Amino acid sequence: MLTDLKTDPKVVEQLVEIITHEVLVAMLEQKEMEKAPEGGQCKFNCTDGLCVRTCFDRAGHVVSAGADRLSSTLGVIPGDIDLAKTIDHTLLKPDATQDQIAQLCYEARKYGFASVCVNPTWVELCAQLLKGSEVKVCTVIGFPLGATAPEVKAFETQTAIRQGATEIDMVINIGALKARDLEQVAKDMRGVVSTAHAGGAIVKVIIEAVLLTDEEKTIACLLSKEAGADFVKTSTGFASGGATVHDVALMRKAVGPEMGVKAAGGVRTYEDAESMLKAGATRIGASAGVKIIQGPSKQPAPVAAGVPAGKNY
Repeated sequence: MLTDLKTDPKVVEQLVEIITHEVLVAMLEQKEMEKAPEGGQCKFNCTDGLCVRTCFDRAGHVVSAGADRLSSTLGVIPGDIDLAKTIDHTLLKPDATQDQIAQLCYEARKYGFASVCVNPTWVELCAQLLKGSEVKVCTVIGFPLGATAPEVKAFETQTAIRQGATEIDMVINIGALKARDLEQVAKDMRGVVSTAHAGGAIVKVIIEAVLLTDEEKTIACLLSKEAGADFVKTSTGFASGGATVHDVALMRKAVGPEMGVKAAGGVRTYEDAESMLKAGATRIGASAGVKIIQGPSKQPAPVAAGVPAGKNY
């Protein structure tokens, strides 16, 4: 019997991973069942992380079929849980698919990341896949340019929260800030913050630091603080540069100890993350979260003053 087995931590970790995998499969199967033809059904069969789905109509004819990669092979759960809890596990690629989002959620559960950060279209799915876990659902608003109207951003926020988002990363109106139309910038931020807080969600304001002077970065941080935001965030990852130690330190100085600072864009290694945290970041946005929490690289890389952003962070 199971109760007769010795409690081996590695065995427990393997069992937790297997059970989580099966739960995700069941959730995906249920979602596909909802899409099944009237009177029909869909069936799932999975092995080694590869799932085959077939849907039948009421006469038993195949109406659709496909294969999806749900997860990687079983691995070792890392010990650095505290670092994991600072990471927003991110996938913002425009061509991201449902199976990739499911994989993201699977990894977030497995490693205990702070949240998954996804485009608004995936919020509802992530909320379903992460139900019952401590992992939050984060989404982006006005992304990646920040050039939509304040009313649109507020509506996006309200919709995302209704679908299950509990963290909102909004992009400021960058052009308005550079034109010193600070009233417009503040209105933009406040609309999102008030809407999010009314729905029980927190807000991270993305200032896109690479496009700003240090003075403009400071102004953006102070406006965010006045608007009642919970975090300021360096970058979308879609501009020409991402998080730098300089910007994180400047932003921390501007907002003081009360607010969070999120470093995002180009944070790809344990060393990158460590340097951002030492500079004052309290959250890391990265698509390389699994790699980061594996620990230091075998050969230490020199830490540059700034880390160029790659796409989709």
